Amino acid sequence: MPQSHKTILQLTGRGFAPAKLKNATLLVIDVQEEYRMGALPLPDLEAAVAEIVDLVAAARACGTPIVHVKHLGITGGLFDPQGERGQFLPELAPQEGEFVVEKRLPNAFSGTDLHDQLQAIGHLDLIVCGFMTHSSVSSTVRAMKDYGYRCTLVDKACATRNLPTPSGILSAAEVHRIEVAALADNFAVVVPDTKALL
Repeated sequence: MPQSHKTILQLTGRGFAPAKLKNATLLVIDVQEEYRMGALPLPDLEAAVAEIVDLVAAARACGTPIVHVKHLGITGGLFDPQGERGQFLPELAPQEGEFVVEKRLPNAFSGTDLHDQLQAIGHLDLIVCGFMTHSSVSSTVRAMKDYGYRCTLVDKACATRNLPTPSGILSAAEVHRIEVAALADNFAVVVPDTKALL
């Protein structure tokens, strides 16, 4: 393979094997109603939700610790913490004994106790899924490297939205593909789906 076709992780020898559910912590980011019935509809939401449902079920079956991240928006606006749009999607609501971290910025480490909770759980390997690929997922995965975690990103368990550009609309599928490639270059190992983690 040409050097130019290798990731930075490969070129530096800092790559790592994908995590397995039995020895990692699952981080589920912003699976909230805003993306289904609010102002930020995701074209590929339902397919990603179905994959996350499978992933969470597999994690629970393995006894994998699960941390649910919830974005707190503004009253009456995006991710309204008092309204329906800010709530977890019902099929992905946390269960008793699972951790919940509330954030106000895209990066789930910023201004929260996420790092402390992860340290208490004790796993270096983190498996990540959720929304949106180019925003909260990306900023959180990038921050993980600063804290020394190894991130495994589940491709089919993430999604994003169409984005406006000066030359037109960039499709959600293309935004997702580009962001996953960027994260795989230097911040995470990417697996296609839940089956790769078993």
